[in-house]
Amino acid sequence: MNTQTILFIILAAIVSLVLVLFQYFYKNKRKGKLYIALAFLRFIAFFCGFLLLINPKFTKNEYTTEKVNLLVLTDNSSSVAYSKSTIEKTVESLKQRNELKERFSISEYNFGTTLKGNDSLTFTEKNTNISKALSALKEVYSSTNSAVVLISDGNQTLGRDYDFQSEQQQFPVYPVAVGDTTRYEDMAISQVNTNRYAFLENKYPVEIYVSYTGNEKTSVPVQVSLDGKTVFRQTLSFSNTNSSEVVHTLLDANTVGARNLQISVGELKNERNVANNKRTVVVEVIDEKTNIALVSSLLHPDIGALKKSIESNGQRSVSILKPNGKANTWEDVDLFVLYQPNGSFKDLFDYIEKKQANTFTITGPKTDWNFLNKVQKEYTKNSYNQEEEVFPVLNKGFGLFGSGDFFVDDFPPLHSSLGDIVLHGKNDVLLTQRIKGIDLNQPLLSVFERGKKRDAVLFGENIWKWRMQAYRNLQSFKNFDDLMGKLVLYLATNKSRQRLTLDYENIYAGSSKTRISATYFDKAFVFDSNAEIVLKLKNVKTNAVVEIPMLLKGNYYEADLKNLPAGTYDFTATVKKDNLSKSGSFTILDFDVEKQFLATDDKKLKRLAENTGGRLFYPDENEDLIAALSNDKRFLPTQKNKQNVVSLIDFRLVLGLMVIALAIEWFLRKYNGLI
Repeated sequence: MNTQTILFIILAAIVSLVLVLFQYFYKNKRKGKLYIALAFLRFIAFFCGFLLLINPKFTKNEYTTEKVNLLVLTDNSSSVAYSKSTIEKTVESLKQRNELKERFSISEYNFGTTLKGNDSLTFTEKNTNISKALSALKEVYSSTNSAVVLISDGNQTLGRDYDFQSEQQQFPVYPVAVGDTTRYEDMAISQVNTNRYAFLENKYPVEIYVSYTGNEKTSVPVQVSLDGKTVFRQTLSFSNTNSSEVVHTLLDANTVGARNLQISVGELKNERNVANNKRTVVVEVIDEKTNIALVSSLLHPDIGALKKSIESNGQRSVSILKPNGKANTWEDVDLFVLYQPNGSFKDLFDYIEKKQANTFTITGPKTDWNFLNKVQKEYTKNSYNQEEEVFPVLNKGFGLFGSGDFFVDDFPPLHSSLGDIVLHGKNDVLLTQRIKGIDLNQPLLSVFERGKKRDAVLFGENIWKWRMQAYRNLQSFKNFDDLMGKLVLYLATNKSRQRLTLDYENIYAGSSKTRISATYFDKAFVFDSNAEIVLKLKNVKTNAVVEIPMLLKGNYYEADLKNLPAGTYDFTATVKKDNLSKSGSFTILDFDVEKQFLATDDKKLKRLAENTGGRLFYPDENEDLIAALSNDKRFLPTQKNKQNVVSLIDFRLVLGLMVIALAIEWFLRKYNGLI
């Protein structure tokens, strides 16, 4: 409490005393104990009133010591399983040392594909994403003083290369390189590139990257087998100066269906890791292709983004056309994507109406709504020619096809023109609008069905930003492209709607991402969230049969098959209490990317340490690591002072005391006839 407040309190007491003396004793000849008591009560009332006006306060200091965060980040992938005891010993030594406990607040994390909290180490993760784990820690501890102890073999199998991320880390990383750092002779197929789909009677390319680690001159054969029959063979030569080769070949697509390609490279005499000498890929040969026309009179980034997204599935081909083209160029089109139509689309709309062709219309600020409202019957919009930013909101009740794991929570807004939208006929809304934080009962993406004709409309431009955001969120376009693919698949067919639809891949590279999803409608074609769907799977080779229930996930059902061994499976999805089922088949490739690495990449871990201000250690240097952390002046605990300004008085107590004093004074005066 400062001096000024104390002086005010003293002054309040003096003024209160002067007022009491003036009221009760100045020129008042009456004396006695009664008047002294009344004067005291009046003094209390005055003094309490002045205290309420002054409201004295004092400052309370609270001192706390903030420790530095020591983040122990452990690789939980199968590639370090043989170093389990070494890793556990290193983690335990960091947790138990008193010098670290006094200086650091220790938190444990482990990672494989994603960062996880303090779970027990199982060393069963099928992928290693060091970059994503470090980025996640950076976001969580961005405003703190922290250090990371990274226990790993340094071999990353997924995500952005952490070598290019190290300079962006805001806190030092101390890697502990576990595993065998000895470099052995090794021959490996590092990558195989081929088309996922090929068309019947055509050729498809295969590109094989072969790498060699060693110092001797050697020659090995590379061969490609198709369903067990050798279709290509070539001999490659390597040395310490020529450590990699790329093989190109073209193969014939003669038979419809999934084709297994086995690529192998010869083994070295003393090679220890032969798991990376073989790769299996699958190419699906198809005999038809969906032709899509993207029609626009404008130049816009959306056009390129839509073409890339739709053609991410090799079964689809996109042609970019002008709206004033000749009718014969439209004959082979299965779906028209109409970008911001205007008056120049008149002939094309006449053709679409005549042929009852399916369309996907994308509108925006440059759309001629007077024209569009006249040439189609599914929707109308009263446009005010004023641009507006529109954020998407996913309708979880949409059931024409599953949206999977697609989400739009952090997607940027589309640009649209302000106006009321009215939908006509049978429609389903996948996305609704949110403007300035307010959810509107207005569609953003709607699907229409009229007889066998199907149409969709998106009320906004700049969809290319959504594709970029999808990549920013997951480092892949797949999430966005899959949704666009399902929309195009729905629009490109005129088949009647099916009550049970399945969504799955024909080929899975390893079992970690093996999932089958299903959408089921009742007889009124309303999504049924109470159905019981059972998936029956049969291994083609072993004839082993397993039944798995499909679980409800939002507006679709899903079965997670990550525990299935590699092989080819036939399956049937059956809806219980309804005579409805669907069958299919898929292949899980016997591929574990973690087995592709034999040696620890300590050189890359060392660069990570140097670029972030840390230092590389090995498991036998635990004491050196503890000493480095304990003696580094960057990691000294910080003492912080928090000042709390606290009121010296409780105004309710003082006000109550003031009221009581005045009440007693009034009662005494009344009782003694002084009023």
